[in-house]
Amino acid sequence: MTHKLSKITLAMLSATALYMPSLVHAQETTAEVEAADDYEVIQVSGIRSSLTSALLEKRETSNLVEIIQAEDIGKLPDQNLAEVLENVTGIQITRTAGVGTGVQIRGTNANRTEINGVSTVGSGSGRSGINFEDVSAGIISAVEVTKASQAKTIEGSVGGTINLRTIRPLQLSETLASVRVQAETSSLSTDGATPRLSGTYGDNWELDAGKFGVVISGSYSEQDVTAFRPRTDRDNSVASDSGAASAQAFDYLPIQFFVQDYDNYEYETVNIAATVEWAPNDNTKLFFDAVINDQERRQESSRIQASGISGLKDIAAPTEFDTVNFGSLDGVDLGSIQAAVQGVIPLDEDGSDGNLRFSGDTNSRITKSEVFRIGGEWQGDNLSVTVEAASSSSDTTTPSFNTTLNFINPNSPLDYDALLANHFANEANGNEDLYDSNENGTPFEYDLTGGSLAFGIASDAEYGPSSTDLLNPENVVLRDVAIGQNVAENSEDAFRIDFSYFLDSVITSVDFGYRFSKTTSLQDTITTSVGLRELADSPTGDLFSELLVPGPTNFNAADGRDLYVRDFLLINPELVANDPDGVLDILNDAIVANNAITGSTRGPISSPTSSSSGFFDIEEKTNALYAQANFEYEMIRGNFGLRYLETDVSSLGNSITQDADGNDLVSQVTTKGDYDFLLPRINIVADVSDDLVIRAGLGKDIRRPDFDNLSTSVTFSTSPNPPVAIGNPNLTPEEVTSFDLSVEWYFAEASVLSVGYFHKKRSDLFVSQQVDAYEDPTTGYRDLTDPCEDGGIFNPIADINVFGPDTGVGVCVPTSTTVNDTAETTQKGIEFAVQYDLAGFEDDLGWASGFGVIFNYTIQEFSGGEAVNTATSRANTVFGLTTGDEDINVTAVQGLIDLSENAYNFTLYYEKYGLSARARYTWREAYRSTDFGSTSSLPWGFPVVQEDRGQLNASVSYDVNDKLNIGLEAVNITESDVKQSCINEGGLLCYQGLTDRRITFGANYRF
Repeated sequence: MTHKLSKITLAMLSATALYMPSLVHAQETTAEVEAADDYEVIQVSGIRSSLTSALLEKRETSNLVEIIQAEDIGKLPDQNLAEVLENVTGIQITRTAGVGTGVQIRGTNANRTEINGVSTVGSGSGRSGINFEDVSAGIISAVEVTKASQAKTIEGSVGGTINLRTIRPLQLSETLASVRVQAETSSLSTDGATPRLSGTYGDNWELDAGKFGVVISGSYSEQDVTAFRPRTDRDNSVASDSGAASAQAFDYLPIQFFVQDYDNYEYETVNIAATVEWAPNDNTKLFFDAVINDQERRQESSRIQASGISGLKDIAAPTEFDTVNFGSLDGVDLGSIQAAVQGVIPLDEDGSDGNLRFSGDTNSRITKSEVFRIGGEWQGDNLSVTVEAASSSSDTTTPSFNTTLNFINPNSPLDYDALLANHFANEANGNEDLYDSNENGTPFEYDLTGGSLAFGIASDAEYGPSSTDLLNPENVVLRDVAIGQNVAENSEDAFRIDFSYFLDSVITSVDFGYRFSKTTSLQDTITTSVGLRELADSPTGDLFSELLVPGPTNFNAADGRDLYVRDFLLINPELVANDPDGVLDILNDAIVANNAITGSTRGPISSPTSSSSGFFDIEEKTNALYAQANFEYEMIRGNFGLRYLETDVSSLGNSITQDADGNDLVSQVTTKGDYDFLLPRINIVADVSDDLVIRAGLGKDIRRPDFDNLSTSVTFSTSPNPPVAIGNPNLTPEEVTSFDLSVEWYFAEASVLSVGYFHKKRSDLFVSQQVDAYEDPTTGYRDLTDPCEDGGIFNPIADINVFGPDTGVGVCVPTSTTVNDTAETTQKGIEFAVQYDLAGFEDDLGWASGFGVIFNYTIQEFSGGEAVNTATSRANTVFGLTTGDEDINVTAVQGLIDLSENAYNFTLYYEKYGLSARARYTWREAYRSTDFGSTSSLPWGFPVVQEDRGQLNASVSYDVNDKLNIGLEAVNITESDVKQSCINEGGLLCYQGLTDRRITFGANYRF
């Protein structure tokens, strides 16, 4: 008993090669097509073919699924898989330096990623699976997103499950062979074009032993991605009645910190996907899949920091101000205040502040991911059986060699000679009365008007350094070195067996099965770091000049700004990447040479070693059973069932105590736990008419905590700003109950109009609980001794910086812990989509019948929860000025990170006469984000707001003949920048991301 397909649906089916997951269903559909002889066959290819076949597959599913199919082999709509998914209704993405890296389905990052139905694992400690930048779109034939789960769907997703599908060889009707050659350029890169190569071969043969098929796809790509990210912190205050020299007739926000962040990532990625299938007879099929990904992402970034200027707020009077309206948080009106937007920051009286620092960041990532699947299918008269064993793994090392140089301004009253003389005087007197730090003062100027966070060195101001001064190795000293070789090893081994028993009744079949999985995550922090704070300990750049190179000079390439730091020195990132041991040897030789000059006893920088406090090894074993009944009666079809799971967790970590002499005693401790869940799921589809479909789904799922959130291991940073993450082994999985209702009208060929509503109730939501270290509201100082009675944790290697009266290391810093929210939260929204193709109007429109449009719009909201973010002590001081309440303590219930309440995509495409063109504009409304520049610290205590942003992508290709196609693709055509505001949308601008335009051109040849 099966529902009949309409003429439009049959026409769509006849024109496309459709992947059908059920052999029986495929046979029934084929019979219906052969029986229908009164419909018009629409000949489609390229964009139109992929859209048509994807619509048909969506139309026939028994639950809510979104599908994108490749136009041709290796030709999904975008080069990047995250950007491919951005085409789907209800999906938004986040980017790193302009490249899509994160996917939010219905406003949440808590999703799963599979390849051919096999769970994948990521390169870090998260649960969402493989990184999207690690997989080339060139080896993927289709992407499906399951929004409403069935009982057979593997648990672990809140928003949806993403399945990346590769080509199945036994479905090929002819030999497949194609090669694609491309090159990509970036508007901000200085390295020229980078190559992209991909190819696919597939075929099947009828042999005496049955039908045998093979497909192998491979790709090689290089990518150079650059973004400029200026940041300004203004989370301090100067009150009108403060008596400071810089005071005005009104309260205002002075400059607290500047960063000129230049991000550069060089990707080299190799992907291989291979499938072998053998059908010895009509009832049996055996298969083996392998997907192997190798990626090296080399970072060669730099940061210019204007630090120590917070201590100059009482003397650095701005020359221009803007009014900042803070809006309200949780119903509390925070008022408004003036903020500095233009001025010069001079040296302080003795010439010690503010400080100019040059940092080189090479936090690279080398990842090898493998997904293997082997199994078989058997189809009897009434019973089918599928058996499968799968293994996913991801082994990652993150080699890093980060350095910071302090610029010693030769024009400051406290120049190098004066600082060194102070050192010798302190040594002679046996005290530290005189300032002998390895940093001194440099004047800065800034102009934040017009929404541009621009600052530079005030070379024309008193004591201002020249370009020659800034590029002289003698004027820089070594401040920080942090070297790492961190290791992350993640894996999941799984076995599953699935049965389907077919019935000739309203219950058309019953599915039931069992799945066992073992998931492991090992993290080993292998680091060394040294922080040099006294001039006597810090070698000058002339002692390691062979390592120094000028930094990038094109920070104005994105927006043409005049004010930025043009001249600075870095330790050569190419040398760091290619010969880190050699660089370390040179720096240690420089320390020895410096000790001979200054009399310092500074020891060498050691090689990285494993950190006992940064290690964990977690193992989870899950047994899952499911039973699902599939039904169909007249116009109603669907399924209902239960999924039951039991999970045992074993966590191995290090316990660190001390003996009587203060030496660390490390012992391994294993913690065990378990939990179980029963997850009911039901999906109902009503084929109201030939082309009108109504769907409803109700189901329950869970989301397990990330592995690092379970570990109590602790890793410290040399910076006093970012919170120290402390795990919580008592976390329990989130629970989510989802309801979906949608209406789909397939009103014309390759066309659909749909409206959907979703509602998700979440309990035990994972939220971050940050405890800030107390800061004196007058001095800004923190506690410098362990323990930190007033909040935070003592970090023995963090730079004291402005948080104490003296230089050095060891200061209380914030902590961040993930906890389960004690109250329920709700996500709900409406998804609207329309796809309309004019191909059926060729007689009326002629050439214009090649046009088509795709549009989708998502409205969603998040509510509930009890966990709150709390303003920092400095922020509360500011809010005391804006509200008149000196005792105010501002809090705000945590929202859902990366959720945009409104988002839409609009695509216009044209396909005719061998020409294929597409333009897509994507827009998403402002959302809360924890991605704040190059640091995880949030200066006001609240996630920042990433402002509204739209992006235009386009592509065009032409079929030179039946085999050769040439094309051009452009990403971020208008170079739309990123803006982030602190506190609230449209409030205090604190960060920008100036992104690049990427253009890819090349050719595809099909043999």
